[in-house]
Amino acid sequence: MSRSSWRTPAVIIIAGSLILIISNGLRSGSGLFLQPMTMAHEWSRETFSLAIGLQNIFWGLGGPFFGAIADKFGPGRALATGAVLMALGYYGMSQAETGAALIWTAGVLIGFGISGSGIAIVLSVFARQVESKYRSMVLGVGTAAGSMGQFVMLPVGQALISAYGWQEALVLQALMIVLIIPLSFAMAGKPKHRPVAGQMDQSIAEAVRTAIGDRSFVLLFFGYFTCGFQAIFIAVHLPSYLVDRGLSATLGAAAIATVGLFNVFGSLISGWLGGRYSKKYLLAGIYLCRSLVTMAFILLPLSTLSVYLFAAFIGVFWLSTVPLTQGLIGQRYGLRYMSTLVGIIFLGHQTGSFLGAWLGGVIFDATGSYQIAWWLIIGSGVYAAILHLPIRETPLVLQAKPALT
Repeated sequence: MSRSSWRTPAVIIIAGSLILIISNGLRSGSGLFLQPMTMAHEWSRETFSLAIGLQNIFWGLGGPFFGAIADKFGPGRALATGAVLMALGYYGMSQAETGAALIWTAGVLIGFGISGSGIAIVLSVFARQVESKYRSMVLGVGTAAGSMGQFVMLPVGQALISAYGWQEALVLQALMIVLIIPLSFAMAGKPKHRPVAGQMDQSIAEAVRTAIGDRSFVLLFFGYFTCGFQAIFIAVHLPSYLVDRGLSATLGAAAIATVGLFNVFGSLISGWLGGRYSKKYLLAGIYLCRSLVTMAFILLPLSTLSVYLFAAFIGVFWLSTVPLTQGLIGQRYGLRYMSTLVGIIFLGHQTGSFLGAWLGGVIFDATGSYQIAWWLIIGSGVYAAILHLPIRETPLVLQAKPALT
């Protein structure tokens, strides 16, 4: 038996899904720590929001770096390294006494850690395991696993905080992240190159230059910016928004968990539809629906029922953009350097995430309300829907350079 014969597509998809349940699930619970940490240390919400915002920036900055490692040496190394950084960050966050320490641990360490052990790396591996006609579906399965982690880990995180306090909860979460390391062995091994018919073989630098010079790649980058802006604002600030409006902290955790549960269905449906219909039009529809759902939420009377309805509907469209966006990248630019190109696109997502987390805190501290931020969420969805319409979905075919005579 060869050393890698046990690493079948089924084993890889199961291990990768478990990794996403852990990493994405725990990451999604950042907002649960906003109130207890700021109250314990007498920090402003902007301090915590800035740390989480920077976490998303460093997550994005690390994406191309870890993507290149995964493409060149194999995803196992990227995943294990990311898990170590992420675990150190959660433990350090539990010991942070100053805003600077919070930024270093929750911002830098966890941010870089997620870029190595997060959804961009895992889904790029998934895309290589199946034929092109099933690729969008398997990306939907991976995204659904990340959403299931959000559904499972949010109540766990809130229960740990309630039972042991926020510091011990962070230490226990660091221990959970260590489980990613043995799972990463199933994802080890250098990716095999499957050339796309009609496309030239390129170096990683040439592939990056070609993609950046393509208008469709740029539009995807800025469209994904909106996805991050919307999702992280809701994940970080919705629990506090509900408490500010007189509802319970437990409801906030339950709402974010409900988002994750309904995105399991949304991601699977998105992946299935992406294999049959135009991905760019599906993406435009998702962003527009996010805006409509958010508008209804802030205009209608707030109640426990309206919170759950909002969480359910926004959940359907939550990470449903991921299988479609990554599927578009593989479809247009091929699979050889997909991890690297997804990492670059994901930098746009994480830049938006930074602004979503940070601006939420800034706006609240300045106005005492999240109202302006909610309207920014609505407007950005319309903006993203328009951006996706000109994107080209056909494979990018390059002409060979003429030989010198």
